[in-house]
Amino acid sequence: MTDTVGASATEEALLANAAGTAGAPDGQVRLMTKIAHLYHEQNLRQNEIAAMLHISQAKVSRLLKRASEVGIVRTVVVLSQGVHTDLERALEERYGLLEAVVADVTGDEVAVLAGLGSAGASYLEATLSGGERIGVSSWSQTLLAVVDRLRQRRASGAESVVQLVGGIGAGAAQAQANRLLSEFAHLVGASPSYVPAPGLVGGAAMRRDLMAEPAVRSVTASWPDLTMALVGIGSLQPSELLQRSGNAIDPADQAALLELGAVGDVCHRFFDASGRHVSSELDARVVGIDPDSFRTIPRRIGLAGGERKHEAIRAAVLGRWVNVLLTDLSTARALLAD
Repeated sequence: MTDTVGASATEEALLANAAGTAGAPDGQVRLMTKIAHLYHEQNLRQNEIAAMLHISQAKVSRLLKRASEVGIVRTVVVLSQGVHTDLERALEERYGLLEAVVADVTGDEVAVLAGLGSAGASYLEATLSGGERIGVSSWSQTLLAVVDRLRQRRASGAESVVQLVGGIGAGAAQAQANRLLSEFAHLVGASPSYVPAPGLVGGAAMRRDLMAEPAVRSVTASWPDLTMALVGIGSLQPSELLQRSGNAIDPADQAALLELGAVGDVCHRFFDASGRHVSSELDARVVGIDPDSFRTIPRRIGLAGGERKHEAIRAAVLGRWVNVLLTDLSTARALLAD
């Protein structure tokens, strides 16, 4: 049985060195702490931890050894500053998540966005293993914040990066959607594939014609083989980026969805407070992955936070739209409060 004690000054210095800066642990330190907790306190085997966290067993073994070297593990698991393992474990158990990551950030939407960007970048740097085929939503400000903070990998972290919903829109907003995909693919050493169409079109016939185009079909054919999705979680009110893109739903559609009980969306697929898909006329106008196909992707990572999105985030995890959640401290506590 392990005992809980504080780290010595020497150990704290080692932790700070491992983290890069004191008090601001990177993804490796957070991952070391979580692995140590699962192994020493939850009594999970290394192969079980590897499967749960989507990394190799060899990496689990290396990080357990490193956790001992830097003082995270002696006779106890010592939680590094800014790591909220207990909250993460509670979220995983409450909502049946493969993994939860709680960023040590509170405050307004600007602060939360920056914190989630840093946490998402650290998480991906620590967990991408090289063979992933990743689907990415096109109009997420949170994913853009991740890309802005992601360091380029020396070795390939993924095989391909593919848009999950159309990325063509108005002016500067389209440039942001293209930058999200192209820079992310470059940073992880993967080849990008774009959906050469808007995310939302005027009618079902237009959508059918676009989906039949060879350039679009070549992208949609790759969706069934994806191993991971990286998506934002939207509230019914569209984000500033989505609004500027021309791909946002108009007020009449918003009113209709509200009447149907919609509270949020993933890739323009809307759901109610219990996470059930809200079927509407809008579905026939979305140039993007359909709900059933999306939820067959093995690892669906949602990045979202802030008070405005609490209801949408809760619904997204209840409905299994995402099975890995990266969120902020206040949202994590709100998800566990009810």
